[in-house]
Amino acid sequence: MSEALSLLNAILADNRLEEAQLAATLDAALASEVDVFRYCATTLGIPPSVIMERAAGWSGYLFAHAIPPGLRGSVEPTRLEALAEVRLFRINVHGRDIAFAAPEFFSVIRMKRRLATKPILHDYICLVPEAALREYLVDAAGPALVDGARQNLARRWPYATAQLELTRTVRLGFAVGLVALVIIVLIAPHFAQVLLLPFVVVLLLAPTAIRLAALFEPLPSPPVLRRPADEELPVYTVLIPLHSEAAMVPQLFAAMRALDYPAARLDIKFVVEETSSETIAAVRAGLGDPRFSLVAVTDSRPRTKPKALDFALPLCRGDFVVVFDAEDIPDPDQLWKAAVRFRDDPELVCLQAHLVISNGRRNWLAGQFAGEYAGLFTVLLPALARWRMPMPLGGTSNHFRLDALRHIGGWDAFNVTEDADLGTRLARRRLRVDVLASATREAAPTRFRPWFGQRTRWMKGWMQTYIVHNNSPTRLREEMGLHAFLVWEALVLGMIVAPVLHCAFLATFAIRVALGAPLLDGSLWPAFYFAILAVGYGSAVATGLVGLGRVGAAHLRLSQLSLPLYWALVGAATANAAWDLVRRPFHWFKSPHQPVSAADRATSPKATTGQPQLQPVPQLIT
Repeated sequence: MSEALSLLNAILADNRLEEAQLAATLDAALASEVDVFRYCATTLGIPPSVIMERAAGWSGYLFAHAIPPGLRGSVEPTRLEALAEVRLFRINVHGRDIAFAAPEFFSVIRMKRRLATKPILHDYICLVPEAALREYLVDAAGPALVDGARQNLARRWPYATAQLELTRTVRLGFAVGLVALVIIVLIAPHFAQVLLLPFVVVLLLAPTAIRLAALFEPLPSPPVLRRPADEELPVYTVLIPLHSEAAMVPQLFAAMRALDYPAARLDIKFVVEETSSETIAAVRAGLGDPRFSLVAVTDSRPRTKPKALDFALPLCRGDFVVVFDAEDIPDPDQLWKAAVRFRDDPELVCLQAHLVISNGRRNWLAGQFAGEYAGLFTVLLPALARWRMPMPLGGTSNHFRLDALRHIGGWDAFNVTEDADLGTRLARRRLRVDVLASATREAAPTRFRPWFGQRTRWMKGWMQTYIVHNNSPTRLREEMGLHAFLVWEALVLGMIVAPVLHCAFLATFAIRVALGAPLLDGSLWPAFYFAILAVGYGSAVATGLVGLGRVGAAHLRLSQLSLPLYWALVGAATANAAWDLVRRPFHWFKSPHQPVSAADRATSPKATTGQPQLQPVPQLIT
């Protein structure tokens, strides 16, 4: 019997296979093009710790289930990205260097041969499960990983990072400028009309024009994709950042297990703040499946989601990486569809899946949120992608080529709406972004306080992004190109200013009513502003209506007529965001989440009237 069959026989000791059966199993493992140990764990269901213990016994080396507590070592690799591939780590134990190793199948065979010629290695090498080695490496490399998470982007983009650009003076100046801008819009009909009104018209109508143009852009039919064979699919990393989300962990495990992707090629990392002890315990209870691993993020400021993602980025071993949030339920086909799109279009760097709100029926607030998301992800983003314009990414279900993501520096750890910033950086490098015909379902906030806190954070992040990237408008225009630059300026500034202006217009109309003055007194400018307001409402309502039809939630269309009230709430959150930007720019409001209920599963949108076709919501453990 060959050494490979002998080792496999030791791993499959409980199966008592004949040599021909062992050979067939080895051939199947090799044909899958993954390590034989991983094949045995994912396909045959043998726990990875058992595999490594049996491999140690077969090869003659020591074995430990984990690196003993209390031992300390330092990890300072030249490139932190190398951590994803490290399989041996030396630690000084009582004056002697001990190598803890998690070798692959054929490496164990070579190690056994080496031991035969140098028996003393038995006392210096100890085999451990790969998960145990990775966990120790993360702990030992914690300071380097934190430094990289905080500083890598600043090293690559010293002229466009929130950490360096958002000084108190700049933040206060922006807040004052926002107030001044609103005042200018309100007084423009009465003072300096020739100078101010052209500016006001562009400011108010440009975002509306983009939205109207997107409405007339047909939703493109996605390419017909064929699922490749398992061995043709690349390794895919899934990052799931969590903080105080123990209740969501069972649902997440169920959603990840439902993915239609070969288990041996999945690298699913639960990225949990080390201070979230209950969440860490919940994740540990579900480990053992070789697809899943835990990354405990060393506690440090800023305590943000992008800082946690940057901490985990060097540990990713896939060709591609996707981010899912705590409440996400992605379509089972999402990963393989993204992999095929990346394979077929080498220029494609990022794909944004559709985000669909699953609990829009819950109450009015959730229904408004559902319409907003439907318009953004099935109307505006597909149009921007088709026009090759900058795309405001969603904070979840965005897929990247890992090498490209690392090349642009990952996420901005200090930006509290990291997806907005990252979409802007991709546009500055003129990297191709597109939408993916697959959906992720998530729940909208159903109570005002969580909604208000989340929206305040989002608007504060957009303000951060606008300030940071306008540090040098000339450079921004040169990097993006003129058309992309103008669209980005209109979209981002409009997103920030429009809700505040909406509230100001409403207040103006309310004052006129209170004073007994007619809303329209026959003069040009009140009528002009009223028309702008009506067009803005109309385009926003139309975008939501079309989007809801595309995600199969036409039952929510009637509620969209109350959009002006929703905009008033957004305006209040925007004003609060400006105040928060001045006081605590990097504070991260943590949105609370609850597992999806049976009622929400039953009423969640299940299909679109056009493309992309959305799949049924998987039945989850809650």
